[in-house]
Amino acid sequence: MRRRAVQMILTAVTVVALLMGIPGAVMGSTMVWNSEQRALEARAQSLARAVDRRVAEGQEVPRNLVEAWASPLSSDQSEAWTRVSLRGEDAIEVGPRVEGVTLTGVVTTVLGTTVRMEVPATHAMRKAALVVAAFLGGVVASLVVGWALANRLSRRLSAPLIYLAAQAEQIGSGQVRARVKPSGIEEIDLVQDELVRTGERMAGRLAAERQFAADASHQLRTPLTALSMRLEEIEMITSEDEVRQEAQRSLEQVERLTAVVSELLDPSARSGGLTEAIHVVEVFITEREEWEEQFAKAGRELVFTDEAEQPVLADGAKLAQVLATLIENSLRYGAGTTRVVARRSTNKRGVMIDVSDEGTGVDEDLAPDIFEYGVSGHGSTGIGLALARDLMQGMGGRLELTQQRPPVFTVSLAAIPPSLDPDRVMPEGPLVSMGRRSRRF
Repeated sequence: MRRRAVQMILTAVTVVALLMGIPGAVMGSTMVWNSEQRALEARAQSLARAVDRRVAEGQEVPRNLVEAWASPLSSDQSEAWTRVSLRGEDAIEVGPRVEGVTLTGVVTTVLGTTVRMEVPATHAMRKAALVVAAFLGGVVASLVVGWALANRLSRRLSAPLIYLAAQAEQIGSGQVRARVKPSGIEEIDLVQDELVRTGERMAGRLAAERQFAADASHQLRTPLTALSMRLEEIEMITSEDEVRQEAQRSLEQVERLTAVVSELLDPSARSGGLTEAIHVVEVFITEREEWEEQFAKAGRELVFTDEAEQPVLADGAKLAQVLATLIENSLRYGAGTTRVVARRSTNKRGVMIDVSDEGTGVDEDLAPDIFEYGVSGHGSTGIGLALARDLMQGMGGRLELTQQRPPVFTVSLAAIPPSLDPDRVMPEGPLVSMGRRSRRF
């Protein structure tokens, strides 16, 4: 938006500057030319009056009189070729003939005296060129000032919109109490007020949803806890190894079922949360510390590469959970080197994280439903990828299977422009300041 605003303002300034500058330059140069022409005609008129006085008194017109008026009267005048024609007498010519473009002044008096003066037009053309250059310099200066003002105004206009988007992101991620100070722009403030009302409505719905999740969790965990205790008791009192092993397996399944129930009954934790500007490399460091040893024990290599080097808008804990799910699947079902590579998207507005290995990949019949709950190609619960997809959607991103053989899973996230300070785009806490200073970044 900032670029578009700058382009619009510069276009308007350019059009106005050209509409004012071109006619001004033409008029200015014309006025300079006419001024030089009138000055030459005034010289010729003065000489003609001097000649008429001599003729009226019956005196002879001396040549030095014509030479005096033909000579330049000031530093900004040129020597003129002058011809004085008298009635019944020979004409008097003074000065060299002028070649090229000339200015000509001709005066004829009532006594029949004709004075013709010619001077080179170079001096007048030089003055006209200076006038045109001055107007062109004014146009360039107008464009420079317009560009500076356009950048300043576009920043002042885009800053409230950026913080408005941050507020909407906070509300969308579950922070229904996010607040923004008035920006002073009526239209943006109206949208902010509507977002506040939307947040209040969402708060009521989330409260009801969380109450339902708490009640359902309590009702389901109570029998599961009792079942776990019963299985532990059987494991302790039995003397048969086969029964003890079956009790252990059953207890593991109950614990897994308890974890699945907790995840399924907490949709707000999956789809909501606090998104902020984070650096992908920090998440990579955490995941390397967690999984590198396990890959080494399996005789495999785990490689992390951050080619994007750009902050993203995400929840660090949930992004780490999504990457952990993909890395764990690669460790269990993949082969060869597992690579986790962060790269910029083609439009430079996002960051893509590719998780790949050298295994056999995903079957053709399984690929379309790989992210559905309960779908698994290896006999697992089918919860991990589905939950990871929900977590990504809650952060405003995507999780996709971009290649089947060898498998490549791609995480897509919104990127923060490098020119903006991440801490200013998404300030910590629910309050986003709209003061004059905070809008400058």
